Amino acid sequence: MMLGVRRSSVTAAASMLKRRKLIEYRRGQVTILNRTGIEKCACECYAVSKQEFDRLLGYPLGSQRD
Repeated sequence: MMLGVRRSSVTAAASMLKRRKLIEYRRGQVTILNRTGIEKCACECYAVSKQEFDRLLGYPLGSQRD
């Protein structure tokens, strides 16, 4: 619902990432195994979205806040 896509589409995408050993997931918990690999699978809009996210929150995604 949050993504605005059908659950089956999310399941298909997650399954593909799991087969490539980029993520592990079970019962709603996702573990990133290879962030670089995931970024290579993403479209070019990932970098733009991440940059905007970092700008709005004032810190890079994945870093620790003080």
